[in-house]
Amino acid sequence: MDFDTETWMMIAFVISMIGGIWKVYTFMPNKTLEDDDTGEDTHNALVEIMYKVLKELESVPDSKTLHEKMTQHHEFDKEKFWRFNQNKLNQLLSKHYIKNKHLSTIEDVHKEAKS
Repeated sequence: MDFDTETWMMIAFVISMIGGIWKVYTFMPNKTLEDDDTGEDTHNALVEIMYKVLKELESVPDSKTLHEKMTQHHEFDKEKFWRFNQNKLNQLLSKHYIKNKHLSTIEDVHKEAKS
């Protein structure tokens, strides 16, 4: 059985392509990471912590104070939410305002948490 050059080149190409696809596949994330803070469950956990913090506070805090109180809360997991900063809080609030059209400020969320 004698193969010509084109056949050997095609076999080498197919083997290389399979090897390349396998190599790319191994680097693709197959499961969520333990400290992934982009999922819906993480968002819901942070919203719950935010509501608990706002319920404990008597006056309406500014966003900086809210961030500090949230990071100091006993349910706040510093290992999981290690990327949580002021900007992430602003994004969290924006998402929360979009989902709840009747809320537009921290004061509105504070009133809702108190009721």
